[in-house]
Amino acid sequence: MQILLLLIVGIAAGFVATRLLRVEADPLTTAAIGVLGTVLGLATVRLLLVGVTILGALAAAFLGALALAWAWRRYRTGR
Repeated sequence: MQILLLLIVGIAAGFVATRLLRVEADPLTTAAIGVLGTVLGLATVRLLLVGVTILGALAAAFLGALALAWAWRRYRTGR
């Protein structure tokens, strides 16, 4: 159940992050950016903080996806 929730939140976070940063990516790449960014964001927050609320976890997922989308855009444009 948690894996399914991670996938759903990750895909949604990736979609929003890529649209916000205007990253041109196919749906599979958008989903991968979202899921990997969510894992990255949640792992970082859980290392730094002891207790994480649901809202904090969603914010961490979005920020992780946003960071990964930014890195992907920099990689693809060469800047």
